[in-house]
Amino acid sequence: MSRKITKQEFKKEVMENQGLSLVKFKIEWSGACQIISPIYEELSKSYTGMVNFFTIDVEKETGIDKEYGVMEIPTILFFKRGQIVDHVSGLVPKNVVISKIENALSLN
Repeated sequence: MSRKITKQEFKKEVMENQGLSLVKFKIEWSGACQIISPIYEELSKSYTGMVNFFTIDVEKETGIDKEYGVMEIPTILFFKRGQIVDHVSGLVPKNVVISKIENALSLN
């Protein structure tokens, strides 16, 4: 399952993690965020134990979106060993996200 995190938790949970972490930047009232949310949750269950899934509400955790260059909501950033290795923005098909997860998992 996806877990909501704060700016304070971000460093420990994402940047210091050696594995693959996906971070969805969202706004609660956004229609696009509401559409992608069930897909993100479904993927978090499918990849349990292989990928960490996190969510950050950019209205509550101000500034972190700009810090990581997020220009569009929703955006999912793919982190591996604290580095951004991929991203998706806006409404993207589930198979695109799956393909990017599989690709990121194969990176050394």
